[in-house]
Amino acid sequence: MAIADIMTRKVVSIGMDDTLAEVKTIFDNTKFHHLLVIQSGNLVGVVSDRDLLKAISPNLGTAAETAKDLATLDKKVHQVMSRKPVVVNETAAVHAAVSLINEKGVSCLPVVNDSGKVVGILSWRDIFRELERVSRQKHG
Repeated sequence: MAIADIMTRKVVSIGMDDTLAEVKTIFDNTKFHHLLVIQSGNLVGVVSDRDLLKAISPNLGTAAETAKDLATLDKKVHQVMSRKPVVVNETAAVHAAVSLINEKGVSCLPVVNDSGKVVGILSWRDIFRELERVSRQKHG
């Protein structure tokens, strides 16, 4: 089975100079856990919900919140993103993607077509969803 069969096609991207406040808004209002960082039409990084949590103050939204805490939301995406993301071609086999995720220690893979254009994203959730579907088919 090819990655294109199970990947998430709806990709949400953000720019390198967007703020962490924008990233937080997207994560707070969607079920996404990764955003692809695009500059001049090219994939330059990935920012995860974990990257966001490490970069912002834990006091946000609490009684202890200060102006300094709020200022952490003004940081730019390029300050916290993972650069040079590991990508996978949409025609690759799912088992190859699983090996790549395990080998590289990443939780998602941007998916590209033969011309290098981003066409989707594959996360461990997509893989587990497919595993569950196959298991149900085999075991009724």
